[in-house]
Amino acid sequence: MDNSSRLMFAVVMVIAYMAMRGQTQNSTTAQNATNTANTTTTGPNTTMTLTTVAPIVNNTVTPLTGNILRAECGKSQFCAAVPDNCDPSVAGSCFFVSTQQSSGQTFSFQLRGVSSGYIAVGLSTDSTQGGNDTTYVCANNNSIVQFFTTLFDKGVLTDTNTLPVNSVKGSVINQTIQCTFNATVPNAAVTTSTRGSATTFFLMILKGNFTNGILGSPTAVLFSSKGVDLGNPNATVTNSLNANTTTGNATTTAAPSSHAFVLQHTLSQALLILLGVLSMMML
Repeated sequence: MDNSSRLMFAVVMVIAYMAMRGQTQNSTTAQNATNTANTTTTGPNTTMTLTTVAPIVNNTVTPLTGNILRAECGKSQFCAAVPDNCDPSVAGSCFFVSTQQSSGQTFSFQLRGVSSGYIAVGLSTDSTQGGNDTTYVCANNNSIVQFFTTLFDKGVLTDTNTLPVNSVKGSVINQTIQCTFNATVPNAAVTTSTRGSATTFFLMILKGNFTNGILGSPTAVLFSSKGVDLGNPNATVTNSLNANTTTGNATTTAAPSSHAFVLQHTLSQALLILLGVLSMMML
């Protein structure tokens, strides 16, 4: 066999080797994907007794006197705010929500924010905003609070006014909207998306325009990075909207993917084989 034939043979061998490696990798990846898809996480068996309260629907708003406070945060109330730990009783652009469990699925809410239109608190059972999520809205209607119970779906708030709420109070001073209310929230445990208790939700604070009685599409101010238990005063919230890939002048670089590493490793092995064959040809 002359050198040209040997070189051609070496190239064919390398190509065949790379094809075999690619087929093996695809088979392994497919198998791993199948295994992952068939994996189900099952939590420990838990017995929970919840006190149910008869739903009452009353959206009538009475005046709210005084300011919403955060004195009971971490004691009797769960709280979330933007910026973190801001004081809702102080003038400024603080967005704040607190919940206090009365019994079972029934909570008292406090909501505060700055908007010329409306502010809202939304409860999602998954990590996607606007998937038919229960949302409570406090709107600025000519300096008077108008309250709505809505469903947030695909970027639109749909007024229902049928969700169980009562004892609604509100005030508007300039563009600062405050409202308090009692609500019986849906049972989050009927889905597996939060993998938590019946009162565990992904929490949203929203704002938007309110024109001629119509609620505009909301903009999220806060969206929790994981489900939080509204009945746990010590629960903490991380705002997923604050996650940045760039800090100052430094840009975070993602690590190479496992597929890129496998391809690099395969090419390295193929190159070693080719060099070995060429060395034999030179002998």
